[in-house]
Amino acid sequence: MDGAIERREELIVVASAGNGTASSRFVDRRLRISPNMEHRPERYDDLTGEVEAAVFSSLERHLPPTMLDFPRDAKFQYMMEVLSRYLPEGERTKVQKHKEYRKLIIKEYKPLHRELFSMNPAAFFLPSFFKAVSDNTEESIRSIMSEPSPGIYTFPMLQPSFCQMLIEEVEHIENTIRSCGTKIMKPNTMNKYGAVLDDFGFDAMLTKLMEDFLSPISKVYYPDVGGTALDSHHGFVVEYGNNRDLDLGFHVDDSEVTLNVCLGKQFIGGELFFRGVRCDKHVNSDTSPEEIFDYNHVPGQAVLHRGRHRHGARATTAGHRINLLLWCRSSTFRELKKYQKDFSSWCGECQREKIERQRQSIAATKMQTFLRSSTGSVI
Repeated sequence: MDGAIERREELIVVASAGNGTASSRFVDRRLRISPNMEHRPERYDDLTGEVEAAVFSSLERHLPPTMLDFPRDAKFQYMMEVLSRYLPEGERTKVQKHKEYRKLIIKEYKPLHRELFSMNPAAFFLPSFFKAVSDNTEESIRSIMSEPSPGIYTFPMLQPSFCQMLIEEVEHIENTIRSCGTKIMKPNTMNKYGAVLDDFGFDAMLTKLMEDFLSPISKVYYPDVGGTALDSHHGFVVEYGNNRDLDLGFHVDDSEVTLNVCLGKQFIGGELFFRGVRCDKHVNSDTSPEEIFDYNHVPGQAVLHRGRHRHGARATTAGHRINLLLWCRSSTFRELKKYQKDFSSWCGECQREKIERQRQSIAATKMQTFLRSSTGSVI
């Protein structure tokens, strides 16, 4: 089937009028069924809109072999045209609206604190966090971490001055978009208040945060869910309190690893509640007592957890709470997960089912042995 597909990929090179350059187009845009797992895909964080960057990084492995060395923009255009054939009308409308939204931001938004848009570790991070990650040893990373519940890690991370500047920048973003007579696009499907920071030019800084500071931590604590191969992100802020979201329902994140840092301001309530890690099959299964954990936000302190760790937020009953979130993703992990046939090593319910199956197998073996010895025949 791969061969049949590849034979239909007729590449046509068309000379552009007057400029001496050439562009490429394909008569029939198709993808290979089997991915090339040895190919290292490029990053698409700065080019995507409603379609997540991880989708393109994953699809790139399915491109025709002749395209793998093409310029990134050519590959992106090819994949977008493939996807457009399958997007329903509503999705195509969303993509177009997002393009118009980004154009408005580029035209109207002028940053208040430009220093936020480039990574300055000494100004952003507390010295203890910066040193521990810079040393980049398992011992140094574990030295700043607390693990109040299995798989959940907390640590002091952000300078108060950084938190304050980011809060001011968010307020500036809100005022700018409001003055244009439109609304800020929601950060995700559950939060109504906040903003996608990538839309406003923070993508390069957040990529640096993920690659240089969160990846070393994730390699230590989350190698089982793609923590060793984080390659894309979704960065945003959320807001809770009066005239904003009050709480957040029970859910899992669209991430392999989630960073959640409280920026401030003054607030009461808003605790996170965690209820165990689950795969897609068991996301609505019961919670064991040992999986129950509540976390109280502290400005500047981070909580790190698996995206599949079920959680929610209790009501912020007074004041105004703003949090920075970074959903970190691994296209490699997501691709390999498709071929998983048995129990997930990281899902609590999968592990309970595995232990129960082993117990039943042992019990059946013992019963067979007993019956053989009692009757002298093979059962």
